[in-house]
Amino acid sequence: MNRIELREVSKRYGKKSVLDGLNITVRQGEIYGLIGKNGAGKTTLFKTILGLTEIQGGRVSIDGETTPAGLRKARRKIGFFIGGNFFEYLSAEENLRFYCGVKGIRDTAEIGRVLALVGLSGVKSKFGAFSLGMRQRLGIANAMLGKPEILLLDEPVNGLDPEGIAEMRALFRKLAAEEGCTILLSSHILGELEHTADRFGILENGTLVREIARTELRSEADDCVSLRVSDLERAKRVLQAAGIRICGREENGQSLEDYYFSLTGGRKDA
Repeated sequence: MNRIELREVSKRYGKKSVLDGLNITVRQGEIYGLIGKNGAGKTTLFKTILGLTEIQGGRVSIDGETTPAGLRKARRKIGFFIGGNFFEYLSAEENLRFYCGVKGIRDTAEIGRVLALVGLSGVKSKFGAFSLGMRQRLGIANAMLGKPEILLLDEPVNGLDPEGIAEMRALFRKLAAEEGCTILLSSHILGELEHTADRFGILENGTLVREIARTELRSEADDCVSLRVSDLERAKRVLQAAGIRICGREENGQSLEDYYFSLTGGRKDA
């Protein structure tokens, strides 16, 4: 089942095209990782799905709904984190209590549940004193209020330390595996995204360059074998000559980062 589909979606700001005939599909229960440099159209894509920006062409479908009324109903199933809009003078709990009211969530136990999931239980300080990592955690907690069936997360692990990133990765995978939650997220940390998402969409200049599953990354690559030998010069001349002792062997596949730069023509050291 496809939960989100965009077909030939176009969006312009003045004369600048931000989304250009974009096609994307996010399936039920998967974690879909969106990749692209700043300005590639990732945040506009999220806003398009949420109905926060109007498109000039194409079609958006959520759970098969395409009409304005149907999309409004389907969007109630979505929790999202696109930047943080919290009150500096309120605590994490107080901010979430406000958003429970906005979202019509009457079960106040939801606040404790989501704070525990993101590691903010018992934090009494005001939001204004939060580190960037804590702010990100609260944004993720807010997105999870009410147990939405779909999560849209724009750079959710930005500012988290390695331990925090690993915790969020485990949380996202648990939500998808155990609760069937469908997650669309973006990240600049491609190495982490590779271990988190099931499929990836590479976005460049408002178009989808490629969709690929994590399991397909290795088959797309030209695998190579690295050999450590006792005599490099002799090995260069005759790779299989007798008397050359092989000291080690490593198999190297293509990483998500390698694959991204091979498609976009970018450089990792740029």
